[in-house]
Amino acid sequence: MNFGGILTFVLNLVAVGGAVASAVVAVRARRLIDSVIALAAVGSFISMEFILLQAPDVAIAEASVGAVLSTILYIIALRKVKMDKEDRR
Repeated sequence: MNFGGILTFVLNLVAVGGAVASAVVAVRARRLIDSVIALAAVGSFISMEFILLQAPDVAIAEASVGAVLSTILYIIALRKVKMDKEDRR
């Protein structure tokens, strides 16, 4: 195995391991905002894996939707729920 193959293997391990670790953090987090941030990290790691698999179009879609857009929507939803709770009090 040459140096390029070893580097690719290590980067794949980092991407998959980071995605799995971030997913575990998302599930185990006590606060919802921590889960949202961890889910953004999952999207980023998956996007990195798609780049390593030489699928840049899919990586861009994953980064924009999985890491950015869904995170923004979750944060807006959390703020809306928080405002609704404050209005009820």
